[in-house]
Amino acid sequence: MDESDFVDDDGKDTPMHQPGYSQADTALLYPPSLSPDPVSPLTHLGTLLAGHDAPRTGNGWDRRLDPGFQGCQLLGTTRETGREAHADQSVIILHAKVAQKSYGNEKRFFCPPPCVYISGHGWRVMQDHLKAAGYGDSVYRVYGYMCLDSSSQSQADTFKLVFDEQPNSRMFACAKSLFISDQDKRKHFRLLLRLFLGNRQEVGSFQSRMIKVISKPSQKRQSMKNADLCISSCSRVALFNRLRSQTVSTRYLSVDRGAFVASARQWTAFTITMGKLEDQRADQGDFVLSEGFICYGCVVQLVCTESGVALPPMVIRKVNKQHAILDVDEPVSQLHKCAFQFRDSPQSYLCLSNDTIIQYQAPSSVKDPSRVVLNDGSCWTIIGVETVEFTFNQGLACIQTPVSPFPVITGLEVNGGGHVAMLEVHGENFSPHLKVWFGNSEAETMFKSPKSLLCVVPDVSVFSDGWRCLRRIITVPLSLIRLDGLIYRTTFSFTYTPELQPPPSVRGAGGGGKRDGGVDGGQEDDVLLETIHQEFTRANFHLFMQS
Repeated sequence: MDESDFVDDDGKDTPMHQPGYSQADTALLYPPSLSPDPVSPLTHLGTLLAGHDAPRTGNGWDRRLDPGFQGCQLLGTTRETGREAHADQSVIILHAKVAQKSYGNEKRFFCPPPCVYISGHGWRVMQDHLKAAGYGDSVYRVYGYMCLDSSSQSQADTFKLVFDEQPNSRMFACAKSLFISDQDKRKHFRLLLRLFLGNRQEVGSFQSRMIKVISKPSQKRQSMKNADLCISSCSRVALFNRLRSQTVSTRYLSVDRGAFVASARQWTAFTITMGKLEDQRADQGDFVLSEGFICYGCVVQLVCTESGVALPPMVIRKVNKQHAILDVDEPVSQLHKCAFQFRDSPQSYLCLSNDTIIQYQAPSSVKDPSRVVLNDGSCWTIIGVETVEFTFNQGLACIQTPVSPFPVITGLEVNGGGHVAMLEVHGENFSPHLKVWFGNSEAETMFKSPKSLLCVVPDVSVFSDGWRCLRRIITVPLSLIRLDGLIYRTTFSFTYTPELQPPPSVRGAGGGGKRDGGVDGGQEDDVLLETIHQEFTRANFHLFMQS
């Protein structure tokens, strides 16, 4: 059985919480905090991590990092020094949004092939624990299997993953020979990844996002009815080049050590952004972004989602019979053949030569001036891709039970405000064994269904004394913690926004005299009302739980 060692990662060490530890211990959940700065008011909800493509909504939450958050005070992020670090473990799955169906005896392998990356210092911590317990080397080696999420899948349809060490201390594997046959009548499916240790202990099962099944790339002009097949601006794509439809000749546009290369094995997800075709300088800072579907003739830019390196602005052109067509403006669709014309050098096209990315000087067609003659290396196939990441933390001891089913948060909804705020968490794979944590503070949590959790928003005083006088927003990360101490990281956060009114002391000074004992009457009333609101909220919450 082919297996590979986990290796140390450069990720930050993040200790975790175990039941029975003090609140000071729970402060180990997160890295050091950011310094507080006054910023403009924000909604209650946001995210901590970038890299997601969902647009902002009117519900008060955003799956992308809000630029305003950079000035927030991020609480629940202190770390106790002198203790062994128990950092995160991450599993990342990259896959295409669509897959071509295979007919008869043919096998159209998914292209680009689904990839799995394993990273995080927590894997090294787990390895050290197993070594200290006297287990052999084979126990802490990792291997995995990937297949389609169908109960009818046979062992022959399952691909064994062999993990290789990457220069950046990650582990990498790809499933080269997965396909979906015409016997499978589904229009959508997911990929299922199962990871194991060498002693056959299951780490967990992880699912990809939904993949759409198509018979062949559509050559018709796409309409809004087939919007899911169009490539939208700010989405993620992959590019590959295949000579004479031969699988062995496939090369993927990739980034290696900050340089663009053509790889036969690894591919990179790029964020494709659309700009305007007006005259602009080549400087990336002058690239004006535009929303909507990518259309031929538009200026686009490809940015590596991991490293951030980008190609210069280019005009995307449709390819037909190895000619770039200059007068087409229809939407770009999945698995279309296209070419990329450098905006500031109209005769130059993005091209590969063996494993190197070069500029190809394309001559104009003699018969048709609206066409440009391309070579094989400058014809690319474009496809939308997805990236799904699972990050967890096993903490002070290696947890023997699998981390799956892995809870995933898809949305947040706040009801009420002030001391009567309730937060409803929407997602998948929830269970009664999960608690919602705001930073290093556990919230009273109720399990409603596998897709919904309800919790009481902790008072802001838990995170900062005298917050109402400081008048700063406070952002805390949201986590889900299983009863055995397993931490599930999320990309969501909760932001406390100051109320736009004077502090109680100021309001009290403005009216009325003091009661006996020198206590301001208005201030005492405010405190009494706040206490009643708190107790009322918790009483209603517990009644709801009992019902």
